[in-house]
Order: sequence, then C-alpha cells, then structure tokens
Amino acid sequence: MNVDELKTKLREAGISEHAYSLFGDGLGECYVLTVHGKQWLVYYAERGQRQGLQSFESESEACQYLLEKLLSDPTTRKK
Repeated sequence: MNVDELKTKLREAGISEHAYSLFGDGLGECYVLTVHGKQWLVYYAERGQRQGLQSFESESEACQYLLEKLLSDPTTRKK
C-alpha cells in the first residue's frame, strides 16, 4: 500500500481528516506519517511530543501500520 491508497482507505472507512497528518507537522493531537531520511515514521503527536514512535523501512509497512492504528481507535471516526 502506498500513501495514495492509504488516503482512499481512510476516506472509505470514515476516518476524520483531523485524526491524522500525512507528511505534516503533527502539531495537533493526531497520528502522523512522515519520512526521515530513508525511514518511514508513524507516531501519535500530543502536545508537541512523539508518542509510540515506530519506524519502518518501507512505505507499505508504515501505511499498513497507520491504517491499523486508525481503524482500531474509535475516536478517529467522523461524527
């Protein structure tokens, strides 16, 4: 899965756009997917801190992990 496919899956699942940030600053309270060098990073941004930071070698692994995190968190759904 790549980032474009991830966006489609999140939209189809009814995940709020405010629940995540793709390549953004992650300043709000949300899940973040970004790239640092050759590593794909996924974490939860809370009060400017990175919580639960996970790094991946591939875009596909990072996207799959973020999708699972967002789908398993009931607070990420649109109201």
